Amino acid sequence: MTDDDTKADAPSTDASGESLATVLIALAANALIAIAKSVAAWLTGSASMLAEAAHSWADTGNEVLLVIAERRSARPADRRHPFGYGKDAYVWSMFAAFGLFTVGAVVSIQHGISELVDPEPASDYVIAYVVLGISFVLEGVSFTRALRQARGDARRRRVGTLSHVVSSSNPTLRAVFAEDAAALVGLVIAFTGVLLHQVTGSPVPDAIGSILVGVVLAIVAVVLIARNRAFLIGEAVDDAVRDEVLGRLLALPDIDRVTQLHLEYVGPGRVLLIAAVDLAGDEPERHVAEELRRLERAIARDDHVGAAVLTLSAPDEEALTPTL
Repeated sequence: MTDDDTKADAPSTDASGESLATVLIALAANALIAIAKSVAAWLTGSASMLAEAAHSWADTGNEVLLVIAERRSARPADRRHPFGYGKDAYVWSMFAAFGLFTVGAVVSIQHGISELVDPEPASDYVIAYVVLGISFVLEGVSFTRALRQARGDARRRRVGTLSHVVSSSNPTLRAVFAEDAAALVGLVIAFTGVLLHQVTGSPVPDAIGSILVGVVLAIVAVVLIARNRAFLIGEAVDDAVRDEVLGRLLALPDIDRVTQLHLEYVGPGRVLLIAAVDLAGDEPERHVAEELRRLERAIARDDHVGAAVLTLSAPDEEALTPTL
C-alpha cells in the first residue's frame, strides 16, 4: 500500500538480502578487528586498546544476534502467529543492544577506572598504531556499506539519512550503522589516548580514553534499546506513510470513504492495517461481507502489509483526509 516514500522499509527479498549482506560484512570485519585488538592490548598493555578490544568483541557478538534477527523475522505467518514473526527482529536486536551496553560499555568504563586507580605500564606503541589503523580501515568498509544502504533508503523516502536510520523499522540497519559509527569514534579516542600516553608518559589519558569509549557505547546502546522497545510495544507509522496508505485505499474503485485507519508496524517494513470503510454501491449484507474479504486479500498481497482487517463505516462517521 505504499510507494517510494516507504519502499526503504519494504520487506522484499532484495531489501532483506541487502540488510543481511550488510550484517555479514560487519560480522567479518568486527571478528578480524577484535582478534587484532586483543593481541595488541596484550602486547602493549594499553587501557584504551583493551577497551577497543572489548568493544569489537561486543560488536562481533551483536552481529551474530542480528543475523539471527534477520533469519527469524523472515519466517512466514502461521496459525499461531497470524501477523508473522517480524517482531522477532526487534527482540534479537534488543539482545544485541544489551550486549553492547554490558560487554562493551561497562567493561570499557570499568577497565578505565581500574587503570586510573592502579595503572600498568604500556609499551610497543607501534603495534597499537598499526592495529588501530587496520581497524579503522575495516570499520570504514563496514560503515560505508551501511551508509550506502541507509542513503539509498533515505533517498527513496525523501528524508535525511540520520532521520531514516533513527525512524526506520529496520533494526539491523540501524544497529550496524550506529555500532560502526561508534566504533570509528572509539578508534579516534583510543588513538588519542595511546598517543598522549606515549608523549606524556602518563597512563591517565589512556585510561580516560577507555572511559570515553565506554560512554560512547553506552549512549549508542541506550538509543538502540529505546528504538527496539518502541517497535516491540507497537509503533504507528508516521503521517507521510499514513497519508500514502489512505490515498491508496481511497483510490480503490470499491471504496468511497475511509473513516478509521490504524497502521502499526508488525516487523521491518510490514504493517498491520485496520480500517473502517464505506463501500461503493448498496449491496446486500452477504455481498458486502464477501467484498470486504476480497479487498482484505487484495490489500494484504502488498509486501508492506502483514495483515489487513476491514470493517464497515457508520453513516455518521466523518471521512478521513490526508494530514499533510
